Amino acid sequence: MTLSSKGTALITGASSGIGALYADRLARQGYNLILVARNQQKLNALANHLSNETGRTVEVVAADLKNKVDLLRVEDILRHDASITLLVNNAGVGAVMPLVASPVDEMEEMVTLNVTALMRLAYAVVPGFVARGTGTVINISSIVAVAPEILNGVYGATKAFVLSLSQSMHHELASQGLRIQAVLPGATATDFWTEAGNPVENLPQEIVMSAEDLVDAALVGLANGEVVTLPSLHEGQEWDRYEAQRQTLSGLFFHSTAAPRYR
Repeated sequence: MTLSSKGTALITGASSGIGALYADRLARQGYNLILVARNQQKLNALANHLSNETGRTVEVVAADLKNKVDLLRVEDILRHDASITLLVNNAGVGAVMPLVASPVDEMEEMVTLNVTALMRLAYAVVPGFVARGTGTVINISSIVAVAPEILNGVYGATKAFVLSLSQSMHHELASQGLRIQAVLPGATATDFWTEAGNPVENLPQEIVMSAEDLVDAALVGLANGEVVTLPSLHEGQEWDRYEAQRQTLSGLFFHSTAAPRYR
C-alpha cells in the first residue's frame, strides 16, 4: 500500500529533543522526513524507529551546520528536492553565562549556527516554495527574543534575529502562498540547558515545559495560522496587544526632522 504524503519535511537538529519530536509528530501527520544533525548513529536509530512506526520514508543527513561544506550540502538538498514542503529550522545552541564571562569564539560559533546557518537554509528553500506557490518554514526562536535580559545577551540577540527574520518573511511571502512561523519556547526540558552549562534540574520546575508539550502546542499554533507562537504564554491577548503597539510604533518613525525632545 502506498501512503499518501504531505510532502517531505526537512528538520535540522533532528537527532534529539525538540527536533526529534517534530520528526515524530510530522511523520504521524503524513510527512516523509529528511533528518539533519551531527550524530549519524542517533539519526539512524531515530530514522529506523520512525520508519517502522509510521511507514514514512525517512532519510538522514549527518551534517554540522557550523561547517560551511556541510551547510552547503544541506542547502543543495533544500534547493533541488522539489518534494520538500516544510523546513523546520531547529538546530541551535544556547548560552547562559553573562556576556563578559562568555568566550567570544564560542559566541561567534553560536552566531554561525543560530543566525547564519538558519538564514542560509531559509534562503535555499524559499525560491522553490515561491515557484510552487506553497511551502512552510518553521523557525525556532525563543522567548529571549523579546526578553533579552533573561539569559546571555548574544544568545538573546541570535533569537531576536530569528523572530525578526520570520516576521519579515511572513510580510513578504504570505501573499505568495508560503506559511512562516516563529516558535518562541520558554524553559523547556531538553539537553539545551546542560550543553549551555546549567542543567534543567537547576531551574524552578514550575516554569519548565516538557518538550512534548512544546512541540504539540507549536503545531497547534501552526494549524491555527499563527505567525508567532508562544506556548508558555497563557495570556495570549497580551502578545496581541504588544504586536499591535509595535505595528503602531513602526508607523511613527518617518519624519524628516528630529523630534522636539532632541532640539
